[in-house]
Amino acid sequence: MSQQEKFFEYINSGYATKGDFINLGAAMLGEETITNAFVKVPLKTLNRHGLIAGATGTGKTKTLQVLAENLSDKGIPVLLMDVKGDLSGLAQPSLGHPKIDARHQMIGFPFEAKKFPVEILTISQQNGTRIRATISEFGPVLLSRILDLSEAQEGIMAIIFKYCDDHKLPLLDLKDFKKVLQYITNEGKEELEAEYGRISTSSTGAILRKIIEIEHQGGDLFFGEKSFEVEDLTRIDENGKGIISVLRLTDIQDKPKLFSTFMLQLLAEVYQTFPEQGDSDRPELIIFIDEAHLVFEEATKALLNQIESVVKLIRSKGIGLYFVTQNPNDVPEDILAQLGLKIQHSLRAFTAKDRKAIKLAAENYPNSEYYDTSEVLTQLGIGEA
Repeated sequence: MSQQEKFFEYINSGYATKGDFINLGAAMLGEETITNAFVKVPLKTLNRHGLIAGATGTGKTKTLQVLAENLSDKGIPVLLMDVKGDLSGLAQPSLGHPKIDARHQMIGFPFEAKKFPVEILTISQQNGTRIRATISEFGPVLLSRILDLSEAQEGIMAIIFKYCDDHKLPLLDLKDFKKVLQYITNEGKEELEAEYGRISTSSTGAILRKIIEIEHQGGDLFFGEKSFEVEDLTRIDENGKGIISVLRLTDIQDKPKLFSTFMLQLLAEVYQTFPEQGDSDRPELIIFIDEAHLVFEEATKALLNQIESVVKLIRSKGIGLYFVTQNPNDVPEDILAQLGLKIQHSLRAFTAKDRKAIKLAAENYPNSEYYDTSEVLTQLGIGEA
């Protein structure tokens, strides 16, 4: 048996599956694509989360699109973060291209141009279905992150939420929150301090200034009623295809904490709302978080613990989370350990630090007699993983 035949058998036996699956493409041996040596992902494993990583321009977005299209075809709804503005094209069929035809011929299955059921969502003034959430739904930890509060100010934030909860005061939007802040700073100060302890006026003043800053950045468009119903993310169209919800974030790229914290609030809402279902034949919803490093940058220990807890527990609700980022090291180790499917595009080594990162990334994968992972990671072409 030749090396190529042996490799073909190795791939086909390794990716054999009894249940339904999606096809990611064909395996490569050296620089040659092995036709019909398909890399399959069983649907029943997709709630075990995943990672799509690679340097800029290596094919991460196309991989995300291929996954979203395959999932929709299988009747599985998808939520995508569209940071760069290049995902709404899923709603229209491709015009085709000779390179697409050539690649599909190498892989071993034909290319079929289709359009998919897409709904555009927005948390700003862009066209699309507006998503909103109340201040109460965010809670003190996530709201503190958006406002970039100090540890002392976070403590005051927790007291404010407790006070409103104890006195059944709704916190719907930023106007509500400002009124509470002004009340506890002035006429309600004695009442609050008698029950919850002393609060610094300078700290409440600083929080108020941060609230006004967020208002100027458009945050008042996002906070308020009606809250978005997360159940709307799990719809199927009349043809049995899963709806692809595309959250457009192109106009708030300069406000990363706003949309990354929104994502965390959405995950918490999904976890609290969806019923337990244990292991099943297919997931209920797949969520792709693009520019995932923004979720973890400058996150407090409390917030990281909260994220890790959600990632661990949300899979039993039938939800799969897929983090898309340039380097696997962008994702904290404890969370990286929870990700079952890892799709690694090419990494670039310009510095000693880059080479160390590549070595660490290679250690996430099993040893193979057919390639050296640490070498292959710098040699992969565009669209190869």
